[in-house]
Amino acid sequence: MSQPSPHPRHPPTAALRDLESSLIDGRQKSIPGHLPPLALGEVAAQGWNILAEDLTLPVALLRESALAHNAAWMKAFQAHTGAVMAPHGKTTMSPQLFARQLDDGAWAMTVGTIQQLQVARHYGFARLVLANQLIGKQAIAYVMEELARDPGFEFHTLVDSVAHAQMLATAAAAHGLEQLTRPLRLLLECGFMGGRTGVRDLPTALAVARAVKASPHLALVGVEGFEGLLSGPDAAAKVAEFLDSMVQTARAVEAEGLFAPGRVLLSAGGSAFYDLAAAKLGGAGLRAETTVLTRSGCYLTHDSGSYAEHFGRVLERTPQLKGLGDGMRPAIEVWAYVQSRPEPTRALVTIGKRDVGYDQHLPLPHSWYRPGTQPRRPQPLAGHRCTGLNDQHAYLELPADSPLAVGDMVGLGISHPCLTFDKWPLVMRVNDDYDVIGAIRTFF
Repeated sequence: MSQPSPHPRHPPTAALRDLESSLIDGRQKSIPGHLPPLALGEVAAQGWNILAEDLTLPVALLRESALAHNAAWMKAFQAHTGAVMAPHGKTTMSPQLFARQLDDGAWAMTVGTIQQLQVARHYGFARLVLANQLIGKQAIAYVMEELARDPGFEFHTLVDSVAHAQMLATAAAAHGLEQLTRPLRLLLECGFMGGRTGVRDLPTALAVARAVKASPHLALVGVEGFEGLLSGPDAAAKVAEFLDSMVQTARAVEAEGLFAPGRVLLSAGGSAFYDLAAAKLGGAGLRAETTVLTRSGCYLTHDSGSYAEHFGRVLERTPQLKGLGDGMRPAIEVWAYVQSRPEPTRALVTIGKRDVGYDQHLPLPHSWYRPGTQPRRPQPLAGHRCTGLNDQHAYLELPADSPLAVGDMVGLGISHPCLTFDKWPLVMRVNDDYDVIGAIRTFF
């Protein structure tokens, strides 16, 4: 296993510069309506502080110290394992964070849909993995036209059927995609019974690989799979078995000479089992130079729920990773006001399903602050729990002696960052004193 070439570096694109000059105003959540419009890049100069109530609540924020810590930890993980990363951009859909991840050493960015791909291309990202099948007239045409327009565009996508391979071969030929020097790069997707996409057995995998090999407009450059849907108390064992089947597939494809010349990519490892992916795929033992590509989307922000639990299991499975330093820290929080305390053990706060993800865990209240008190520092909040959400309300169950009163501010951790980010077109970046030091836009 060896490291591939780094991501192509280039100055900030005109589109990224334009993003910093785009205007924000009270039509975005958390921006006070009386403020005049200002450029996104001017947010840091406003001197805002979350706890000083300079913004309306609810507000979603990212703690800069946790972002930097998580990026450094994952960089150490890559150095330790020899794997590289193509973080899944669907988590944040923020070009500013994409650029940060590439500056931190990511090899590429991953996307899951044609819209996500179009966002990444609009902002100038050159090496992209579409971890999905490229399907449909408009999507295929867009990719072919981008490949023809930009010689620096390095694109990879998935194939899991002979029919799809033939469809892509026909489209590539029709669009004049160059033979040999610039074929469409494909990863053979492996799946499992009862799962999502991906071939279910080795004979099918080889049939797909042969169909790719038959077209001079296509190149099979690796094998891919997504293990994150495997669950239950024996999930790790199931994942290990699945990764072993991917290795078996890669060896069989190589033995038949179906990979294109050059480096072979072996890609798996979402945000829960990247340690197993790096270990299993890193031991594939192919004759060709091999790169293991993991695709965690949630490592940068982490969370206070599901991925915090997953990370605990990573350290249990692979205890040597404890030597990389303190583990991941939750960077994403949502803050809201206590708007009502109608019963001794119930409070209502000003967030709801429109503001936070709730597919895996409800938000987790962790701290509180009474506006105007000194020092301006949140206090821990123990024994409080969210029991339900409406569109704009959250129900908190609390001890009868809870300090919370109407008007207090409550900080909540979240679970599964993807489904919180997609509710916030604008997210604030803060330091550990909750001073606003910048903002990011998202494109869902």
